[in-house]
Amino acid sequence: MENTMRGEADYSVARRRMVEEQIVARGLHDPRVIEVLGRVPRHLFVEPALQDQAYGDYPVGIGSGQTISQPYIVALMTEALQLTGVEKVLEIGTGCGYQTAVLAELAGQVYTIERIKELAFSARHVLRHLHYRNIVLRVGDGSLGWKESAPFDGILVAAGSPEIPQPLVEQLKEGGRLVVPVGNEDTQSLFRVIRRGNKVDIEDLGGCRFVKLVGRFGWGQQKKAGDQTQKRSLV
Repeated sequence: MENTMRGEADYSVARRRMVEEQIVARGLHDPRVIEVLGRVPRHLFVEPALQDQAYGDYPVGIGSGQTISQPYIVALMTEALQLTGVEKVLEIGTGCGYQTAVLAELAGQVYTIERIKELAFSARHVLRHLHYRNIVLRVGDGSLGWKESAPFDGILVAAGSPEIPQPLVEQLKEGGRLVVPVGNEDTQSLFRVIRRGNKVDIEDLGGCRFVKLVGRFGWGQQKKAGDQTQKRSLV
């Protein structure tokens, strides 16, 4: 028990330093985002052997060729959604579930899609362990969005797309915000897209680099035999 308590205390210190040095020092200022990032146990979303790296200023591998995003990028994308606590949000690319947990703390309801079953089931396990009850998870092609549950106040895409996926724009509410990395495999820009009727406003939030958004409206998809879309409620 003593070793466990000491370890959790160490992670608490690491989280505080992460927030101060990687997020606040770089100009992000939403107090709700800062508070949540200082509280959500990021280390629980990576393999035990990599937990000491969880709060570093870089992405960390989570298996299947995917990563947990750099803390600053998580904060930047989350802040760009401008959440107040009541929104319905769609996340594309559940990954390990860390960004999902952050969104669940800040929004009313989170719908999240992951194309890799193993990652989805692992994330589901951790999110349930942490007692989140406002998340619904699906395995499938995130580039298609979640039409039957649209429209959304915010959509966050945690993978790089060659262009802004049109289905995601169409699934935004009026005034809704889509945050998505767009570009080629090596160079991307993080866009915030705001729906204004039949038009959109696009703001470039800066350079970034993400794994590919694989899917019909992303980089294309090679579907495995027997791979079917599934839906899992965390309620």
